[in-house]
Amino acid sequence: MSPRRQIPPGEEPLYVEQLPKSTLWSRLPSLPRQWWKPSRRWAVPAMAVVSTLLAAGAVTTSSLVLVEHKSQHNEAMRDVDVLGFVRAFMTGFTTLDPFHANAYFDRVMANATGDFAKQYHDKQNEILVQIARAEPTKGNTLAVGVERWNDDGSANVMVATDVTFKSPDGKQKFDNTNRWVVTAQREGNQWKISSMQQVI
Repeated sequence: MSPRRQIPPGEEPLYVEQLPKSTLWSRLPSLPRQWWKPSRRWAVPAMAVVSTLLAAGAVTTSSLVLVEHKSQHNEAMRDVDVLGFVRAFMTGFTTLDPFHANAYFDRVMANATGDFAKQYHDKQNEILVQIARAEPTKGNTLAVGVERWNDDGSANVMVATDVTFKSPDGKQKFDNTNRWVVTAQREGNQWKISSMQQVI
C-alpha cells in the first residue's frame, strides 16, 4: 500500500491525530449564528413581562421613596410646630407686667395642662403677689430645640431665654439668661405646656 494513496471522499482516514483536550474544544465546529435568536412567537411576550417587572419595580421604589419623604416632612413640620409654640410661650412667660398680673396668669393658664397647670393653679395667689411686686421684664427666647419625642406624643424641648429688666430707680439694666426643659403636650389642635423645669 502506497503512502501516497488517496482516500476517496466519504472514507475514514487510517490515522487520526490525537489532540490535547485544550485544543479539542477549539476544533469543534461552531454552531450556526442563528441558534440563540428567539423566535418572534415568544419574544414579544417575554419583552412584555420584562417591561412589566421593570415598571413594577420602578413604581415600588418610587412609592417607598415618597413614603419616606412624606414621613420625614411630617416629622420636620411637627418639630417646627412645637418649637414655634414653645418659643412664643417662653417669650411671654418671661415677660412680666406688674400692672397686668391677672392677665399674665390667665395667659399662662390658657397654655398649661397636666401637672404644670395644677401646680400653677394651686400657687395662684403667691404667683400674683410675686408678679405685682416685680419689676417689668422683657423676655426673649434665644434658642429652642427638641430633645426627644415621648411615646405619648409629647416633646421635651430645651429652651434658652434671656430676661432684661431695670433696677427700681431705672438707672441700671440687667440681663439674666436661663435654660429650661419644657414638655409640650398636644391637646386637640393646640400645644400646651405640661411640665417646666429650670436647668441650673
